[in-house]
Amino acid sequence: MKTVILAGGLGTRLAEETGVRPKPMVEIGGQPILWHIMNIYAHYGCMEFLVALGYKGELIKQYFLDFRTRTSHLYLDLASGETRFHGSVPPPWKVHLIETGAQTMTGGRILRMREHIGDDPLFMVTYGDGVADVDLGRLLAFHRAHGKLATVTAVRPPARFGDIRLQDGRVMGFAEKPQVGEGWINGGFFVLDRRVLDYIDGDATIWEREPMERLVAEGQLMAYCHEGFWQPMDTIRERTVLEGLWASGNAPWKIWD
Repeated sequence: MKTVILAGGLGTRLAEETGVRPKPMVEIGGQPILWHIMNIYAHYGCMEFLVALGYKGELIKQYFLDFRTRTSHLYLDLASGETRFHGSVPPPWKVHLIETGAQTMTGGRILRMREHIGDDPLFMVTYGDGVADVDLGRLLAFHRAHGKLATVTAVRPPARFGDIRLQDGRVMGFAEKPQVGEGWINGGFFVLDRRVLDYIDGDATIWEREPMERLVAEGQLMAYCHEGFWQPMDTIRERTVLEGLWASGNAPWKIWD
């Protein structure tokens, strides 16, 4: 099954990093968050990616062009010109890097994938700036079972600040990064029927507005509720949180070997 990754936004809330690179290329543990996302999908057998490029998309192209050079030993015979890679096995991914326009909105980027999705009845979509330990096998089974056109993964957002529990002015407890107990939000990790492409008008369409609202009105959007780990990377603080989790050796989203 093909996976569309929306990787073309400006990432203005992470301007300290995105002034020089697109947000999906901001690194966690020495690898772009895009690499982490792709590994999550690959763990569940999703090996073909349609990366929707926009802002500074040439840097994403260069990353994949240099992928084997970065991850392998390289033998060069300068006299003959022979070049050989050895010492590592690259992942069996097929990566389509699709230019979708610098100003195109999320819905427009998805629509521009139509010819690359082809006749596949289903495809997946996610954002290029968030990781989770979502069980994609169960997500897909849930989608197939309900028979509607679209599934969004609903998550409980992590709180941005620590929580102090008080009783009569006395501190009874403190949680550094609690999870919000109420409410669900759009966590990405969509499964979509290709017919949803007909709900998108063009480049100016924001996927999270008119198309999703119409799907809701028609009873065609279902939510897969994920109670586990989910973390976006919208700010430097959130990048630091992810970096710390990776450095600890216990990153919850690292479900691959």
